[in-house]
Amino acid sequence: MYSGLLIVLLPLALGYCIPCRSQSIVHFINMSVARMVYLILFLMGISLAFVDNLSSHLGTIFTLCLVFLGCITLANLAGLWLLDVKRGRVSGERGAPAISKWALLLDSVKLCLVILGGVLLGQFLDPQWLAIDSLSEWALMLLLLLIGIQLRNSGMKLRQIVLNPWGLAIALVVMVSSWVGGLAGAWLLGLPLSQGLAFASGYGWYSLSGILISDQLGPVLGSAAFLHDLARELVAILIIPALMRRHPSCAVGYGGATAMDFTLPVLQRSGGVAIVPVAIVSGFILSLAAPVFILSFLSFSA
Repeated sequence: MYSGLLIVLLPLALGYCIPCRSQSIVHFINMSVARMVYLILFLMGISLAFVDNLSSHLGTIFTLCLVFLGCITLANLAGLWLLDVKRGRVSGERGAPAISKWALLLDSVKLCLVILGGVLLGQFLDPQWLAIDSLSEWALMLLLLLIGIQLRNSGMKLRQIVLNPWGLAIALVVMVSSWVGGLAGAWLLGLPLSQGLAFASGYGWYSLSGILISDQLGPVLGSAAFLHDLARELVAILIIPALMRRHPSCAVGYGGATAMDFTLPVLQRSGGVAIVPVAIVSGFILSLAAPVFILSFLSFSA
């Protein structure tokens, strides 16, 4: 567990210690993060191709994905709905430009195609020739280093996080309700409860959850975790506009860790600029919590 945490948290912490005032460098880092995500998913696809009798595992992958998605979605929305009952509706001006929902969905389809490309290439590679696990580990550490730099230069200070109780409350409700859904999913599937908790702790960060779970439990479960968190992101894109007016906590919280990046434009368009700090704080906290909790719960499955 401790070596796994060190691999994840050390590059993230090192990146967070690096200030960057050049907008051109920040732009380059943002572009590099996007490319690294594609690389990691491509390597995951190759790793999946090395599984014996892959076709026989596809049913397992999709079953795990759908059961966890259903359980965690119900738990998340129930918990966040209770939070909205106390807070009420969101108010604010909607000044964000319109963004095509189909364009965002197309980005997610591209991610799936990247994994499929890795699977196809892996059919022609020798597992003994390619150290895919080591490559994936180094790629993940580089990605986390870059994400740490992004977090440092996102403009969010610890003081701002502490002083935003709504964002903190959303993140806490998402964590706890996700664990409830994960436990329910593990019980339905007959899996160890610790594995259900690990699945539930990705909070939509598909590249991280997929590679960490794949490294500990194998590429079949890792692929199921990736698809679950990717599907969560797709569902968030679809339901955010419908939820924002009456259930803003549900709209922000269901996006999980992606509330501070991928789903943020959709949130801003639907809820206005008032919702942006809340979304960033919630997404920021969940992004930091995801690797810690995933590896902590996986340590009980070892």
